[in-house]
Amino acid sequence: MDTIDTVKQKLTSAFAPDHLEVVDESEQHRGHGGFREGVSTHLRVHIRAAVFAGKGRVAAQRMVYSTLQAELEGDVHALALKVES
Repeated sequence: MDTIDTVKQKLTSAFAPDHLEVVDESEQHRGHGGFREGVSTHLRVHIRAAVFAGKGRVAAQRMVYSTLQAELEGDVHALALKVES
């Protein structure tokens, strides 16, 4: 399973989102720090889930970061997040 599929699976399992979009923006960062050829290093995630209701922006983002900790310690160099309830 590649990084994108792993991220989608983990976020879906953890949050049962109404909307989930994971975009690989790695190619836009060619030549910059963290870029590695053929690896999904820079991701943009837009997730909307009821579980985030009543949570502040930072708390909701921490929930996502915690879920993706292994990926953030591995291949993923940068993660842009939009979290909504």
